[in-house]
Amino acid sequence: MATIPTLSYPEFDESVIHHLLTAPIPATADLFEVTDLCTAYVNVLLETKEVSARLALCGRLSHVHARLGQLCDEYLPPELVAQLTVDEPPESAMPDCWQDTYLMVGYLRSLNQALLGNKLPGKVAEDLAGLLHDMVYILRDYVREPYRTH
Repeated sequence: MATIPTLSYPEFDESVIHHLLTAPIPATADLFEVTDLCTAYVNVLLETKEVSARLALCGRLSHVHARLGQLCDEYLPPELVAQLTVDEPPESAMPDCWQDTYLMVGYLRSLNQALLGNKLPGKVAEDLAGLLHDMVYILRDYVREPYRTH
């Protein structure tokens, strides 16, 4: 039986974490850009084992979630509306009970706060980080669903 070696690039990982922790969140970022930032943070969070780096990522994620909450209360800019405009929108993959983006952002914030508290057993923290990751992706995909008609 052959084994497949797993390559690890700690310098690369550290540089990605450093970039995410130091890059400013653009004040002009739109809803799509901010959800993309969220996905970047949760992807790296899942791959990071060092506690201090995980906490720092969760701290930055708190700021991104705050910006996301603000954007949920604002109208979409015309260029995003144009991307979402279709004659017949597909049926949403998002359950009706979760179609309030502000509610979803609240769930994301709560999951992140639980992780940021650093009081959870390892397996619980790992599971909640996975749930946070999945919910970020669900929200990102939901806000990009075509939903407007001509």
